[in-house]
Amino acid sequence: MPKLTRIYTRTGDDGTTGLVGGQRIKKNALRIETYGTVDELSSAIGLVRTALHEVQRTRPVQDLASAIARAARLDAWLAWTQDMLFNLGSDLATLPGDRWEGMPLIETADAEELERAIDEAQADLEPLANFILPGGSYAGAFLHLARTICRRCERLLITLNDNEAISEDVIRYVNRLSDALFVWSRWINAVLEQPEHLWNAKTTAPPAL
Repeated sequence: MPKLTRIYTRTGDDGTTGLVGGQRIKKNALRIETYGTVDELSSAIGLVRTALHEVQRTRPVQDLASAIARAARLDAWLAWTQDMLFNLGSDLATLPGDRWEGMPLIETADAEELERAIDEAQADLEPLANFILPGGSYAGAFLHLARTICRRCERLLITLNDNEAISEDVIRYVNRLSDALFVWSRWINAVLEQPEHLWNAKTTAPPAL
């Protein structure tokens, strides 16, 4: 476990940052933008987890025990997800030639775990008959925010892959994660009895006061 004994180093004052192997590259390089977005995604998931810990203090729901149990289950999935994203960020901060034996990397089985999570949550949900808009509970809304960041992360990975080989397992995992975040938002909103906001293509502005 690395020790972070000093927060500021002044080495980045010239607009560069260091990769795991010691190479210095510009902070606006695509690789840095990509793993910075992974970090942003994990931060959004941290907001979700904070909201989940507040479930017991939300307005009363018909079955509070079920809400607490589902929040705990979702928090466990999100804790795992944050660890996986840290592994991904570490991977992206390391050039292929600098990887080491036993380095934690995203593998095929990890996307399959997300598929299991999606199937588990979907079993409790009504089929979706219309597009929905982000919202609902704080946890549900933050999950939608995380989903949009995840999609941006995926776009950056695809762009990075045009010039530097990115593992298919990584791209598959991030793609599946955005699906999971969407389903999880519906899953937690449902148990908290927060209605989904349906897209209204024929919407009109509120009347004048």
